[in-house]
Amino acid sequence: MSTSHWAWGPEPDPDELREMARLTAAYTGIGDPAAWEEPVPFERVRLAPSGVPVPGELREFCSAEPYERVTRTYGQAYRDLIRAYRGDFGTAPDLVARPRDESEVERVLGWASAEGVAVVPRGGGTSVVGGVEARFDGPAVCLDLGRMRRVLEVDEVSRAALVEAGAPGPAINGQLPGELRLRFFPQSYEFSTLGGWIATRAGGHYATLHTHIDDLVEAVRAITPAGVWESRRLPGSGAGPSPDRWLLGSEGALGVITRAWVRVQERPAFKVSVPVRFLSWEAAVAAVHDLAQSGLHPSNCRLLDAREAALASGGDGRHAVLIVGFESADHPVDAWLTRALEITGGHGGEAGEAGGSPGGARADQEWKGTFTRMPYLRNAYPGLGLIAETFETAVTWDRFPALHEAVMGTFGEGIAVSCRLAFAYPDGPAPYYTVLAPAIRGEEVAQWDDLKGRVSEVLLRHGATITHHHAVGRDHRPFYDRQRPEPFALALRAAKQALDPAGVLNPGVLV
Repeated sequence: MSTSHWAWGPEPDPDELREMARLTAAYTGIGDPAAWEEPVPFERVRLAPSGVPVPGELREFCSAEPYERVTRTYGQAYRDLIRAYRGDFGTAPDLVARPRDESEVERVLGWASAEGVAVVPRGGGTSVVGGVEARFDGPAVCLDLGRMRRVLEVDEVSRAALVEAGAPGPAINGQLPGELRLRFFPQSYEFSTLGGWIATRAGGHYATLHTHIDDLVEAVRAITPAGVWESRRLPGSGAGPSPDRWLLGSEGALGVITRAWVRVQERPAFKVSVPVRFLSWEAAVAAVHDLAQSGLHPSNCRLLDAREAALASGGDGRHAVLIVGFESADHPVDAWLTRALEITGGHGGEAGEAGGSPGGARADQEWKGTFTRMPYLRNAYPGLGLIAETFETAVTWDRFPALHEAVMGTFGEGIAVSCRLAFAYPDGPAPYYTVLAPAIRGEEVAQWDDLKGRVSEVLLRHGATITHHHAVGRDHRPFYDRQRPEPFALALRAAKQALDPAGVLNPGVLV
């Protein structure tokens, strides 16, 4: 499968792209399919010549070939999508290195440190916060770990696997024996990689309990300019600050994650999922609050507001829909579901049949399908003239009502805003907002920056985090600086200086 130079996944079929645009415009009322703008083909993209010759010691796995550079310029934020659509690759890396093992990673870091060339580590390139873009002055090499994708060892007794950092989700689970699986399914599962998940503290499959990749990491190994960083395999430890925690969320600024031991589990034999409808958003939120504090730990506890439910799960546009699910490899989960529905029923929730919904539509299956298709649907937005941005955060339950009201009231007429609670903790929800707005042709990046800035200010003002699972990158960096304690920032800068004295590792993220 050849990666598109601008789209999510392979090059889209033009007719399918236009049909997606027509359906999107019909649903949202935003954009004009008749005023369709074609993407700039690869042959006409704007790409400056590489400013760095391929060094002889890296020639076996390093390239300055235009396609390699173009397809590794951006992540997958709308800000990235629109520039790529228009053929603007002004921040392309000068070189792309594709190491096959750790020794070649070490060679790249040694050469880059000596020559003062920035190194931008890359997994699946699915960052939506500018985390993999060389948005800085000076030469850069993209360190693409995609060739390092093997499951190296499996401990079936402890249920753990040693996996190379460049392995995407399907490659990991395709190599695990029997019924063992790494049950971590972010929306980017098809392309994103283990190293990227760890570097960004990604959120995955479970809506409660084990929400982040943090919970599935047993040990991490990274290559830094100062040497190899490898933690000991342990189920838990109280021995000082955790070396794994330093790498979780480090975004390539402290070292290049090359492999990790991760906790795996058997594929669930017992699964059930039920949609529950609410006429009142407030009642639905109260139900999620009680479920999160019940100790039931549902695997799925995602609440879609009426607008989001209509788009994602065949809803009627009047009801919020809560999708509640349980799973186990060991025992039936019906009793847990029964208690969960008692809780939701106490808040006026109307439950559908297992796997179904009131009215017969398969709301849970509709939602799952839309969830996995959504990145592909975004490919139609630039040509249609539609801007999309998502904001994900977390806040305590006492502060959520004011935060939600403020976010929903930030935008005026003609801009569609929807919300889902993607994760639910005993002490607070993790809301995920989607904003759709008509584009002003040629000014989309400025519009996107304005949307990002306005909502980010609201999040910080109401005590929420600037990001729950999308990482900091370059887009969230100004707001992250205001969220973190200054003594911690001093410690992080000191760690950066000690591990990366030449300052070549992903400049501009975190520190």
